[in-house]
Amino acid sequence: MTTDHIDLATRWRRHLHQIPGTGFDVGEAADFVARTCTALGWEVTTGISGNGVVASLARGTSSRTIALRADMDGLPIEERTGVAYASKNHGTMHACGHDGHMAMVLGAASALAKDIAFDGTVHLIFQPAEEPGTGAEAMIADGLFDRFPTDEIYGLHNIPGLPAGEIHTRPGPLMAAEDNFEIRITGRGGHASAPHFVIDPMVIGAEIVLSLQTIVARNVDPLDAVVVSCTELITDGARNAIPDQVVIRGDARTFTDADSALVETRIREITEGAALAHRASSEVVYTRVFRPTINDADCVAHAAAAARHAVGADRVDASCRPITASEDFAAYARAVPACFAFLGAGEIAEGGTTGGGGTAPLHSRDFDFNDAILGAGIDFYTALATARLPEGNRS
Repeated sequence: MTTDHIDLATRWRRHLHQIPGTGFDVGEAADFVARTCTALGWEVTTGISGNGVVASLARGTSSRTIALRADMDGLPIEERTGVAYASKNHGTMHACGHDGHMAMVLGAASALAKDIAFDGTVHLIFQPAEEPGTGAEAMIADGLFDRFPTDEIYGLHNIPGLPAGEIHTRPGPLMAAEDNFEIRITGRGGHASAPHFVIDPMVIGAEIVLSLQTIVARNVDPLDAVVVSCTELITDGARNAIPDQVVIRGDARTFTDADSALVETRIREITEGAALAHRASSEVVYTRVFRPTINDADCVAHAAAAARHAVGADRVDASCRPITASEDFAAYARAVPACFAFLGAGEIAEGGTTGGGGTAPLHSRDFDFNDAILGAGIDFYTALATARLPEGNRS
């Protein structure tokens, strides 16, 4: 890849870093990528599910298509990186590297428009609301694949802790589903000095929190990866008053729909049983936010070949371990053949701050995307486009 495309991508990335939005409120970024792609000669469609953008470029006569996806949203975090191009939007920052993801796809757009021959159509999908897990499904519901038919789709996410510039992926489950639960226990509150007059939801809640850990330990196949975490416990009590209600919130990570269903069933059974044993009432709300990201085996083979071309065979792992983080790219992978991959961002710096040759963890106030890996992402995407849409292809 020429330094011109990398230099452009670096400037674009640093500009995008300054204008983050959250969820669907990514109008500044959407306007920027739309203007940039238009200037590069791509046909641009805006307003998909609000601020979603699709840029398309067709060459030759082939009907084959591929899509490259970038997420646009940041996080509601106050930045403290100290970089000259820090966020201008108070309380919001690109703490997950989506500015870099957009810049890599824009870099590929620049290269494909100017330097690289292919036969077919490339769609660039710029998506809002990845962090809350609702953007991909919203774009699909707004007719994304009906309006822009796609044979296969690819995406990258930078990962601090992996060596800079390495590309990792795998066939099958790559990232976990995320389910959320809220358990409400209603007892009868009263004075802390007279527990015999109350139905104490604190005791019931504590019992439930401990019992939920048996789901993984005693109900899930030991070879399956499942995580059940209670993350909040809220009461309406006081220092000297036993509460009427306890609310327990948490999430579950699974890689199969069957394990997701098992976790929900056991949470409901454990909650109902504990409440009944103590003469309290209970309610469980269980929601599925992210589905597991499942890579198509053929798409993984294509992505691995492109990665080897882009960064070298010794820097590609096509059978990496899955992780229990979640990604709403999963919605695309349920609709069309897909491959998602990880792009190493470098070692996490001592103390967890960017600088000194290291990077901060994702979702940290200190995080800044590593511009040194932009070239690897651009080369990966352009190699994919030329390999999947070769000149002379008439299929």
